[in-house]
Amino acid sequence: IGEQVSLKCWFSSSSPITESLTVDWTYQPLAGGQMETIFHYQSVPYPTTVGKFKDRISWLGNVAKGDASIAIQSPAISDNGTFICSVKNPPDV
Repeated sequence: IGEQVSLKCWFSSSSPITESLTVDWTYQPLAGGQMETIFHYQSVPYPTTVGKFKDRISWLGNVAKGDASIAIQSPAISDNGTFICSVKNPPDV
């Protein structure tokens, strides 16, 4: 609680990495409810601009090395839930 936490995501692709590659991180609260996209990457990072993770997510990844990790600043117990990393590198999904 209160310190930066890293959410690791590693991937491999049978296709060359291009600017078409996208990374999406989604979050669902522990109590259930709506899944929400909290981070998007395509050539550059796009952290969410709304919701509980606004201004708290930073990009740690390096897609050339198969890394799509992010960091969350000042985590709280209320952030508990399911975090899903989805990487698409057309035509490999």
